[in-house]
Amino acid sequence: MGFVGRSAKYENYMKHPNVPNELGVYSKVKKKKRVYVDMDNTLCDFLSKSEEMKALSKRPLLYPQSQYGFFTSLEPLPGAIAGYRELEAHFEVYILTAPSYFNPLCYTEKRVWVEQYLGLETTKNLIICKRKGLLKGDFLIDDHLYPEFEGEQIQIGTAPFETWKEVLAHLLKLA
Repeated sequence: MGFVGRSAKYENYMKHPNVPNELGVYSKVKKKKRVYVDMDNTLCDFLSKSEEMKALSKRPLLYPQSQYGFFTSLEPLPGAIAGYRELEAHFEVYILTAPSYFNPLCYTEKRVWVEQYLGLETTKNLIICKRKGLLKGDFLIDDHLYPEFEGEQIQIGTAPFETWKEVLAHLLKLA
């Protein structure tokens, strides 16, 4: 008894954009653009917590982020969580955050923050890297500029991108 017809697995394999169809033609699937989103002062309110901890400290505290638990205690910025979710619907989105060398636990704390506010699945798209320009992408949303980043940089908190509303209005036109 011979093979009759094709399996569903084979049919799904043949629909993949990197596999040619029966005529040897590759399909033209629109690839989503890649967006990197910073954490500190982009997704979460680093500045307010930093100022609060300095004010509450009995002695001078130059680097509040050096305190254990600092990053897990940060609150999301207004519109940040909803904005991130909206980006996910239209782009390939990653969180790209720099580590604090003053707090060796920041790697864990940032990971915990992402899970708490964006869910476990989103932690798979968490990148902790000091040299953001090493990564290739179309857009970087950050409160700082990185001259070595080759894509478009959106400096949140400055005109014309004061809030997440302005960031989304700009990016959704480019999706």
